[in-house]
Amino acid sequence: MSCIRHAAACVALCLTAAPAVAAEVADGPVTAEFGGRLHWDFASFDNDARGPRNPDDTEVRRLWLDLSGKFYGWGYKIEGDFAGLQDEFSGDNVEAKDVYVTRDFKAGKLTVGQFKQYFTLDDRISSNYGVFMERSMFASSVAPLYRLGAAWITARPDYTIGGSVYSLESIDAWKVKGRAVGARGTWTPLRDDERTLHLGLSLAREYYDHPGRDGANGLRIAPRPAGHLSDHSRATLVSFNRGLDTDVDKYSLEFGLSQGPLYVQSEFGGADFDDGSQRGEVRSAYGLVGWFLTGESMPYDSKSGRFARVKPLRDSGAWQVALRYDTIRGKQHLDGSANLRDVSMEQASVGVNWHLRSNLRFMLDWIESRNRDRLAGVTLDRTRALTGRFQYDF
Repeated sequence: MSCIRHAAACVALCLTAAPAVAAEVADGPVTAEFGGRLHWDFASFDNDARGPRNPDDTEVRRLWLDLSGKFYGWGYKIEGDFAGLQDEFSGDNVEAKDVYVTRDFKAGKLTVGQFKQYFTLDDRISSNYGVFMERSMFASSVAPLYRLGAAWITARPDYTIGGSVYSLESIDAWKVKGRAVGARGTWTPLRDDERTLHLGLSLAREYYDHPGRDGANGLRIAPRPAGHLSDHSRATLVSFNRGLDTDVDKYSLEFGLSQGPLYVQSEFGGADFDDGSQRGEVRSAYGLVGWFLTGESMPYDSKSGRFARVKPLRDSGAWQVALRYDTIRGKQHLDGSANLRDVSMEQASVGVNWHLRSNLRFMLDWIESRNRDRLAGVTLDRTRALTGRFQYDF
């Protein structure tokens, strides 16, 4: 508890200091601004008798602090997650997120350092703005997330084109060995004050060096179907840990629509794995429908090809309700042989969001999830969860 109090004190200090720091340097070639986010989550589970039970719990899910600005024509951002401070026995109390420099050119923007890769609409939407507490199972377990590399993005009013070369290592996850290339393109054929239609395609090619051997982490896809605290409901979709170099091809087709108070988001994604003796495949799809009871519309950020921050129209805030169905399936087999693994996971969610302010939100999600072993024809786990969040960012 003392660590949580210390972290809260850091947030308060940054809130106090940020305006002063920005004011001191805003007129010069160097600028600096503090920011951050606090996400406090809880989960209550209704577990079935199959497998270990998920305990009811709370957590400081995210406690991010960042410093960003300009330095003689270059942009920069340094961001860390201090949520690990709540675990006094953890040796990794601070996790690096965005740590990069940028340079703007007429044709686009260059980014070098550690940053979230251009892959999937659901993962590119900030955790501050997502309709549900959890991203889709595909985005949370297959998307590259934060990696060290270099990227370029060209953004125009109706499209973006971005690409990157990156290491499979990050500042904190240095035992994941390999390299990769990725690209994402988006197009908004319809866009005005009342309506936005988003279409997108994400691609990535990753080369893992000897996963599971010589100190390199194994490669395993195992989503949490009932929220971040549902570790005991995880199921392995594919696993490559025999020390053989493994190639992975990833893709995602994106769709998003905002029309008045209606919001629709859907993606179909996949990943193919090959280590020379085994092959695996993951296929996934989700669809969500949201509705603002108070009449707001989901804003769109054309510079990054994603949906953005909700701004309430009333002092009492904005209310949104949403439904989502999410499914993912993994198969694995020896070359020329029958399947070794065939596991599917599905999730249905109902969500309610209260945006009291543009940077202050309360979330409540009801989740029903099920895992099935398709080879054995049995249900591995069925879990229901009520999850909630208090969220503030600055």
